[in-house]
Amino acid sequence: MSARAWRGRLGGVTTIDDYLAGFDGDPGYLDWAGFGPISPTVRAEVFADADLLGSGRASSNALVSERFDEARDLVAELIGIDPALVTLQPSATHGLQHALYGLAGTVMASSAEVPAITVTLERAARFSGDALQARWISPADSFVTPEAVGEALDDDDVRALVVSHVDFRTGYRADLAALREVIGSDRILIVDAVQSFGIVDDDLSIADVVVGNGYGWLRSARGTGFASFSPLARERIEPVLSGFVGVEGGMPLDNIPAPAASARAYAVNHPDQLAVARLAVGLRGVREVSPAVIEKRISERVDRILEIVDPHGIPVQTPRDEHRRAGIVTLIPHAPGALAAVLTNAGVVATPRGNSIRLSAHAGTSDETLRMLDEGIRTFISMNA
Repeated sequence: MSARAWRGRLGGVTTIDDYLAGFDGDPGYLDWAGFGPISPTVRAEVFADADLLGSGRASSNALVSERFDEARDLVAELIGIDPALVTLQPSATHGLQHALYGLAGTVMASSAEVPAITVTLERAARFSGDALQARWISPADSFVTPEAVGEALDDDDVRALVVSHVDFRTGYRADLAALREVIGSDRILIVDAVQSFGIVDDDLSIADVVVGNGYGWLRSARGTGFASFSPLARERIEPVLSGFVGVEGGMPLDNIPAPAASARAYAVNHPDQLAVARLAVGLRGVREVSPAVIEKRISERVDRILEIVDPHGIPVQTPRDEHRRAGIVTLIPHAPGALAAVLTNAGVVATPRGNSIRLSAHAGTSDETLRMLDEGIRTFISMNA
């Protein structure tokens, strides 16, 4: 069977049961916020696309290239915006670089944000020739609340706020609508949606810039970044890193045109075709089930984790309100190193970091995985009784 025919026979996700059946990894995995093992659908279709690219035929190459529009359209659909506002990027950090290197004025962010934000903002400010200044805030519990942002808005020079939709350390889910109301419509709202895209049913269209990737919750591996730029963002953010594909009309020859008027301006080069294919397939599965359904299933798994942890008195840093969390549950045990070792011995994959243990459950996290977590925590408690 040809690769093209193989792709045509590949079944897509149509129901939540089909989606859950695609979680075929070993039990014990609770590190979806760190890396999402590639789904079987993504694996199958990217193998088919690789075979097409191996043929050398122009028609085969064109067929794989159709993934670009598919991925861009799906990102736009899930955000709720026009596809012309979306660019595909090698990573979410690349999208943040486009956004922050091109801004002027004061940009506000939490000093406890994900390094993709803090390092990029600091670098952009340092090399801007004083055109850009970073204003660091240190909100309680590292939660970027509307109140914390409002207190720091003491002058008109703040031009933008950059914030994680879901904080990578605590699992706190920012109230984007309230943040938009606080900063107003004339400031740029930049949202890192790495820990939320496709699994949280929030309105991302209120943000001016949304960046994300497919290597975690979308189960599409690295190289699968994307970014969106609203008309206000395109007006205010200079396309400093714009490359030759960031223009209208194809490859420019014998002239150097201005960057495109659309979000295309923030493209450097053509994306990796197979990475785009992986992203498109991962996004398609989410769209077919819907983020709302996936979010509900993840919330049930998180509730179960809390039921396992709470009887043992282990402090939890993550908010209990389901509207202020997503798939991350962060524990602050009295002996984090010991708990990390016990969980590893129990077959549980989590993220120890400093004084915390981060657990992250997906929709397909199995009852067996949660049983293993329960057993590991019980062992830890008995060892420290």
